[in-house]
Amino acid sequence: MSNWPGDAAVFPLAMPIIKQFEGFRAAPYRDSVGIATIGYGTIQYPNAKPVTMLDPAITEAQGTEYLSFQMSLKSGLMAPLLQRAATLHQAAAMLSLTYNIGTGAFQDSTVLRKFNKGDIPGAADAFLMWDKGTVKGQKVVIPGLLTRRTEERTIFLTADS
Repeated sequence: MSNWPGDAAVFPLAMPIIKQFEGFRAAPYRDSVGIATIGYGTIQYPNAKPVTMLDPAITEAQGTEYLSFQMSLKSGLMAPLLQRAATLHQAAAMLSLTYNIGTGAFQDSTVLRKFNKGDIPGAADAFLMWDKGTVKGQKVVIPGLLTRRTEERTIFLTADS
């Protein structure tokens, strides 16, 4: 039995969070750390081609399609890492985090380590460690990331109804 509550249950909770914090942009742009991005934070298309600044604009529907594809990939990689059952809210918060930081970073994160040990308050607090980005070679707090991590922490601690 998987410790992941299932994409059909998690995605409706996670997608609005991700959309809110990523925002939609039809044309390619550089994110806060300089990576070519499009749509709702897409840095790589479903065909594995990286986004470039020369790519044509996309529609909001395409952006949602790319977001869904990436959420599926990331949840598929996350699920086996969970050593205990996640609630819907915990899974949604961890998926939002993973969407933003990548599965490799999530795999090595204090969030996952503390979650797997059953330290839910510690795992929740560990979301706040991910508020920095590298700008001009320096790790700096990105205000938007701090806001996002605070919201993800709140969601993580919210009981399922």
